[in-house]
Amino acid sequence: MSAVEEKLAGLGLSLPEVVPPLAAYQPAVQSGVYVYTAGQLPMVEGKLPVTGKVGAEVTADEAKDLARVCALNALAAVKSVAGDLDRIARVVKVTGFVASAADFTGQPGVINGASELLAEALGDKGVHARSAVGVAVLPMDAPVEVEIQVELVP
Repeated sequence: MSAVEEKLAGLGLSLPEVVPPLAAYQPAVQSGVYVYTAGQLPMVEGKLPVTGKVGAEVTADEAKDLARVCALNALAAVKSVAGDLDRIARVVKVTGFVASAADFTGQPGVINGASELLAEALGDKGVHARSAVGVAVLPMDAPVEVEIQVELVP
């Protein structure tokens, strides 16, 4: 077990199986020393635990927890191509999408769920640049989707 996975275990978490693609893409690809994940939905055991718009059917706190799940799924995708999460030199960028009710403006707080998980699991290597974007709808009516880009130790 990698040091990153040991930290996750200390948080009561474990890496899930990689979420299978929902369309014509790969969950993650490596190019040189970088790994780019596809957008990761908050799938748990093959299902979305909650659907709907944040600020309407889904609370901001629920969505923040779902963003943590997305980040965990993204780490699983990274491991699937990198082989070992201890190869992560740093998380470079996180992009989060929040399916938002028309008057919801708390997207950054929702995506903090992903950012905080990455920092807990990776320490300083988990600190990253980020975008948090409100959108009208996401695949499968998911409330949140997160993609990450990481740099690997050569």
